[in-house]
Amino acid sequence: MSDKAIKISIIVPCYKVEKYLPRCLDSLVNQTLPDIEIICINDGSPDNCINILKDYQEKYGEKIVIIDKQNEGVWRGRKDGIKKAQGEFIGFVDSDDYVALDFAEKLYTAVKKNDADIAVCGFDRIDLDTGNLYSREMTKFPVKTFNIQENPGLLLEVNAAPWNKIYKAELLKNMGDLENTPRVFDDMMFLQLIYINANRITFIDDSLVYYMVRKDSIINTINQRYIDGVYEAMKELKAIYENNNSNMLNYIDSCAFLHLGISFIYRLYADKDLDFSNALNNNTNFINTYFPNWNNEYITLGYILKNKGANKKLYIGKKFYDFHIFKLFLKAYTFMINRLGIDIKW
Repeated sequence: MSDKAIKISIIVPCYKVEKYLPRCLDSLVNQTLPDIEIICINDGSPDNCINILKDYQEKYGEKIVIIDKQNEGVWRGRKDGIKKAQGEFIGFVDSDDYVALDFAEKLYTAVKKNDADIAVCGFDRIDLDTGNLYSREMTKFPVKTFNIQENPGLLLEVNAAPWNKIYKAELLKNMGDLENTPRVFDDMMFLQLIYINANRITFIDDSLVYYMVRKDSIINTINQRYIDGVYEAMKELKAIYENNNSNMLNYIDSCAFLHLGISFIYRLYADKDLDFSNALNNNTNFINTYFPNWNNEYITLGYILKNKGANKKLYIGKKFYDFHIFKLFLKAYTFMINRLGIDIKW
């Protein structure tokens, strides 16, 4: 490793994952791309994570880098890993997930071949308890490569997680920050801070990440106590776009509608203790006040037709909003998931 430049630094935050961590690390230390480093953040985990990491470091030497720190959450852990990273590119893998053995090689080949800042691969959503495949996603993106600054609306089709992507290191080392990071939707906001300064992004059709769906995951247990934190963080994110890239303001407004108007409110709908009608009205008012241009050219039939079907699901969601029947949409969507086993990701 010391004689060769590191091509990719892969950052792995670890917290209460001793049961899954060895599988994740095995998939990384055996990557077909040899010139990588694996930066493991032990985020004050109270279980056996640190000892597992030390065992792997003893076996694999400087390929494994350990940051042992007090618990500050995944956002700060990733930031610590970025500071430490020496790679030309940086990627992330969640410690309860694992990746294909050619994950790093295929992403690195794609990002270099297409002179891109970011490369994205597909992923499998798998039930952690049963091993059943829920869905295979991000394997049929409308275009293979595009410039974010020229057509940011296509980003609305990209999954809002950092772990099936690699990024030019300088993008992450120079990215902005949020003073108050939310406990949920932090992955999505983290990505927006990367996109604001990125140019070319490229996609490969292969599914290379095995994303394990945990029923106790915080994203699956959202309730009203998270609302204020999400709203404050989104306002802070919007201010960063206003101050640094006004050309992408319509995009960030549509992004707010996608993630707050649909994904966030859908998860709040599952909280039976919540006055949902009031929460829906407040959410609508929040979006219209702070992201007033969300209903723009990126969510039109013309844009969909011009960009090979991109954002058509978002367009359908907008129609339910337009006709003030969004609760009907949520009931239908919940029925599809719970009774029919159809899970359409937004």
